[in-house]
Amino acid sequence: MGDKHSLQNSTPLSALHEKDNQFIHPWDDMNTLDNNQRTVLTHSDGIYVHDSDGNRLMDAPAGMWCVNIGHGRQEMADAVAAQIMQLPYNSPWSLASEPAGDLAVKLAELSPGDLNHVFFTTGGSTAVDTALRFVCFRNNLLGRPGKKHVIGRENGYHGSTYLSASASGKAKDKKFLDHDYERFHHVRDPNPLHRPDGMSETAFCDLLIDELQAKIDALGADSIAAFIAEPILASGGVVVPPDDYFQRCANLCRDKDIVFIADEVVTAFGRLGHFFASEAVFGVTPDIITTAKGITSGYIPLGAVLISDRLLNELADLGHEHEIFANGFTYSGHPVACVAALKNIEIMEREQILEHVRDIAPYFQQQLQTLRSNPMVIDVRGKGLMACVECRDDLITDSNALSVGERIDQHCQALGLIVRPIYSMCVMSPPLVISKAQIDDLVVMLRQGLQLTYDEINHS
Repeated sequence: MGDKHSLQNSTPLSALHEKDNQFIHPWDDMNTLDNNQRTVLTHSDGIYVHDSDGNRLMDAPAGMWCVNIGHGRQEMADAVAAQIMQLPYNSPWSLASEPAGDLAVKLAELSPGDLNHVFFTTGGSTAVDTALRFVCFRNNLLGRPGKKHVIGRENGYHGSTYLSASASGKAKDKKFLDHDYERFHHVRDPNPLHRPDGMSETAFCDLLIDELQAKIDALGADSIAAFIAEPILASGGVVVPPDDYFQRCANLCRDKDIVFIADEVVTAFGRLGHFFASEAVFGVTPDIITTAKGITSGYIPLGAVLISDRLLNELADLGHEHEIFANGFTYSGHPVACVAALKNIEIMEREQILEHVRDIAPYFQQQLQTLRSNPMVIDVRGKGLMACVECRDDLITDSNALSVGERIDQHCQALGLIVRPIYSMCVMSPPLVISKAQIDDLVVMLRQGLQLTYDEINHS
């Protein structure tokens, strides 16, 4: 925990920060644009990353929910290098490559139901954007140009393109940016922590479904194209909805002819112990699944949209001339990215990583529950190998000061652990190859980080 590694960067940290500040990072604060002092990473191995000072840090967020097979896989590097030398790129418009075809076949094999066709994108945002464009395209072909509204959830996150950001429901992320507020609508966050006092989770689930029904009735089912939902709200704070919620939402959508889009950018490829979680964990076969992140374990950018045969056959049967879905990306079906995804899946299957997740996840969740003893902590929740420790958000009144989550992350990094701070929450999604001993280390460091933060706030 927090030990030094022999390989250190010879460039002074101040020079590294100066270079880094030329890079506008995601979610960058314009007030600190040239003065950020981020931890600079130099290399990685297994579930650890190393910084420019030689500190080894446990990568509890797995990068950004994605380094599922762990860092530094030589066979992944070899497969990618070989494909680069064989065929580094081809235009996806009029040409094809074997890796893209092989991956499409493999995803059809792994996916639930009749989701047998795939559209490759560059990541999760473009996957969601593509799914939303497809449902609008579908309704245009079906002669239903008014059926274009989309329902999402508060605190849901679906991406950073105009359409995917409009579908997202995180209010703080929408400040100062433009979104489509006319066609995108949101229902309540399904977090059981926020249910009315005295209400059971079963009754809360009834309330959520009633609200979705009321939203559909208010808009009119004939105007709603899709409902989009993460099986577990990821950056919204690892929100695990009540039992049967996901299934009841899907059933309601089917009854109303509303396309059900499962955003599995985070939950697919092992995070919950299955290649896809919608059916295996939540009992739902969606009409469309979006995915990215773990599809290559973050080694190469790639996203995918899996579309049901029912939706596609319905359009083919119309017999329109030139039914062109004019949507795509220069890097759709990129052969190097597809090889990385195939190798990633091969490693998961060969090493039985999904079985490992299903075996070790209960221990991970149980050990994290011991952190409830800290007086700052108001909730510890999660499923599979994704979890959130939520703390009180009223401890820091200075709006310009570091948030509770940022303070915890700072203390944890000094101890040898990276967590992902989101306001008053600490989110974790470690590489799927984590061991019980490493889980114990994670919990020890996080407990110390929580205590140091509590002591700091109470003595400031």
